[in-house]
Amino acid sequence: MHFFPKDTVIDLPEHFTNPFRYSPHALVSKAASLLSGTLDSWAAMPEGCPEKEIEKSMAEGKMLGVLVVSDVNGNIGYLRGFSGNVAGRSTIDGFVPPIFDLLDPEGEFKKGEAYLNSLNERIRLAQSSEELKELKAALAQAEALKDSEIKAFKEAMAKSKAERDSIRSESEDKERHAELIRASQHEKAELKRLKIKLEENLATARKKLEEYTEGIEAMKRERALRSDELQKWIFDNFIVSDATGIRTSIREIFSQKGLVPPGGTGECAAPKMLNHAYNMCLKPIAMGEFWYGKAAENAVRIHGHFYPSCTSKCGPLLEYMLNGLNIEGFSSAIDQIPHILFEDQWLIVVEKPSGMPSVPGLDGKSSLQEYLGEGIKSVHRLDMDTSGVMVYAKDIKTSSLLQKQFEDHTIRKIYRARLSRPDCNRFTPVSEHSGATDGIITIPLAPDYDERPRQKADYRQGKAAETEYEFLSMNEDGSKEVLFRPHTGRTHQLRVHSAHSRGLAQAIVGDLLYGGMESGRLCLHALSLTFIHPYSGEEMTFSSEKLSY
Repeated sequence: MHFFPKDTVIDLPEHFTNPFRYSPHALVSKAASLLSGTLDSWAAMPEGCPEKEIEKSMAEGKMLGVLVVSDVNGNIGYLRGFSGNVAGRSTIDGFVPPIFDLLDPEGEFKKGEAYLNSLNERIRLAQSSEELKELKAALAQAEALKDSEIKAFKEAMAKSKAERDSIRSESEDKERHAELIRASQHEKAELKRLKIKLEENLATARKKLEEYTEGIEAMKRERALRSDELQKWIFDNFIVSDATGIRTSIREIFSQKGLVPPGGTGECAAPKMLNHAYNMCLKPIAMGEFWYGKAAENAVRIHGHFYPSCTSKCGPLLEYMLNGLNIEGFSSAIDQIPHILFEDQWLIVVEKPSGMPSVPGLDGKSSLQEYLGEGIKSVHRLDMDTSGVMVYAKDIKTSSLLQKQFEDHTIRKIYRARLSRPDCNRFTPVSEHSGATDGIITIPLAPDYDERPRQKADYRQGKAAETEYEFLSMNEDGSKEVLFRPHTGRTHQLRVHSAHSRGLAQAIVGDLLYGGMESGRLCLHALSLTFIHPYSGEEMTFSSEKLSY
């Protein structure tokens, strides 16, 4: 447990942090700043110092966490944690220990891992051995020999048949004809015997190869079985507690939801810190996880920015571990009521308020589509926290015609956003867009399945995404006003293109999902929408000049 400097203002929150949607509490931000300062001091140490090696590893990019706690005497301090391992270490002085130490050299995991590694090596050697190459070559040779010898024999038979046919045409001798028939029958019998012999040779070569490859497949099956057993053993031994003191294995937590825990579950900073707090009789007060070091290539991760906990690994786990804590809630209040800009018998154009979903969802929140009335059809969407102009159809045919315009990218959209003040530190990402007043961002996007609903950059399998941007002005607090003209319509496109290190490297203010740490609503507004009326053919532009942020 670390303590804050004596001059720190200790103003405790009323509720514990919702790890999946939060702005960091002042004490969390302070603890993160103190931790970053410690690591920065380690970076200045001489080469060879253990602390410098640890910081150097973290500087490559690591998710860290801080948990503000109070002890039984009411003293306020904080815990430090890191996700995964650092420089091959799972325990580092000053950080909480792992829930279960998988790196113990004498532990069962390391023994099981060593056996799996030996299996991998045996499989690798068997697959690259000279014996396997020779067996494959022998089979190929037997197949080629069979084809060539049978072909040669058949060619000889054809020549013999032609000779016999010539003799038959020139002779009426019945005895001679009988000899020709016997010669033909003998050749056919010889071909049959040759085929049997060659097939036996081929079967022998094939059997030897199959026996060898079956040995490899048996090792692979054993590897899969051992790996599955080891994974189950791990999650049976990852025992965590909730705030009431009830202890359960990670495997049981996930199985109650019909799930299998993904690899790495329980090794993130948040569950490690909570589990240690419970074990040490410390009361959790507030928590946050932030990125330290170089910007990530794919996921949006910028040094010093806080991010929500992942959903695939930490979703079910933290839901269990937070049981018994008074979790921070979020207001579902809507900034304003929807305002209709245009309406006719086919479509309706409306200003969506921030906080209202575009379409009905699983959370039960009233959506704009429902607000507009029965029979309204959705043709595009805005994120719940985004405000601005939307168009809806009143019938299926109009919906189809409008959707076609979106699919063909003939609809023009302009958004206005406020970007967070840029960071200035040794990890500040260098972007080709830095300092530019306008330009185009092209970062292909794909769903981040481990951390839904986040999207990530994916230069191999992602869908093309292109955004034109134009800086408008600088605010007194260092934030910037910018216009976006998206040429494509990918999920979270503007948010990722803003926050990613290869984009503007500045999250949109209020974008908690992508590192915008400021409290308040998402400062992203759909300013205008231009489309062709599906029946009149008129080009129509609708604007929402009154910003709602």
